[in-house]
Amino acid sequence: MAEENTNNWERGVLEKLAMSAVQEQRRARYWGIFFKVLTFGYLFLVLFLFMGWVGGNVDGSLSGKHTALIDLNGVISAESNANADNLISSLQDAFEDKKTAAVLLRCNSPGGSPVQAGLVNDEMRRLRAQYPEIPLYAVVEDMCASGGYYIAAAADKIYVNKASIVGSIGVLMDGFGFTGTMQKLGVERRLMTAGDNKGFMDPFSPRNPRHEEFTKKLLGDIHTQFIDVVRQGRGKRLKETPEMFSGLFWTGDKAIQMGLADDIGSVDSVARDIVKVEEILDFTTREGLADRLAKKFGAGVASAFPGFGAQAGGVSLR
Repeated sequence: MAEENTNNWERGVLEKLAMSAVQEQRRARYWGIFFKVLTFGYLFLVLFLFMGWVGGNVDGSLSGKHTALIDLNGVISAESNANADNLISSLQDAFEDKKTAAVLLRCNSPGGSPVQAGLVNDEMRRLRAQYPEIPLYAVVEDMCASGGYYIAAAADKIYVNKASIVGSIGVLMDGFGFTGTMQKLGVERRLMTAGDNKGFMDPFSPRNPRHEEFTKKLLGDIHTQFIDVVRQGRGKRLKETPEMFSGLFWTGDKAIQMGLADDIGSVDSVARDIVKVEEILDFTTREGLADRLAKKFGAGVASAFPGFGAQAGGVSLR
């Protein structure tokens, strides 16, 4: 009898231990699943935010009038976030919003593509004509030079900080020449083209005076377009001097004296004191990861066929 009780007790202990082990395994499995789901959800949310899939730039919770803000940051080019498509889309959204009291373009750019800048300038002037009751102001922070100023010139007024860098109204095409290095290394350039000028400004060939003259005329034509845009945008406010369109740049204080800018101001002060609507909504279109990868992929494909592109550096308003 005692032996039977002992066996029952041992069996009970073993059953409890077995059940406890099973329950512990279940708890461990449940917690494992929980943490996996939590981790997956976190990564999924991060991916959505990173790729720009969640939400928009506009906070719909605000009521009443607001001042629309659009950022122009960095080099202006088709491959950067500061491209014509993004800026034009942002401007259109801001002007089409019925609660927009004014549009502020916050500029921090050294310049870039004259084509991209020209497209934005044209659209700004079109929108100003279509929505004459909505003022468009450019607000310069650190820098608004060359292509950046090309865009800002289309605004109703330009506000700057006294230490902002403004101007650089000029055009450049940069590149390198390697013929001397090739001679020292004993490297022979074997360039074959169909078309007398297909090897235009090739950095591995000797300088061609005819090509250089053609380039100067090309840059001069674009410079003239730039000057015309500035004169059209600024009008009688400009106090022209021989240096104004030479490619030099000035502080915000000096730019006001020259008529390149109108007054001292920041985004907050312009919204508060000029627009008199302190609520600011950001309408800036920002590309997600998918868009940036697509552009990089496209640029990579294009670079695989250099024979179909220009040999010289691109024309730039910088």
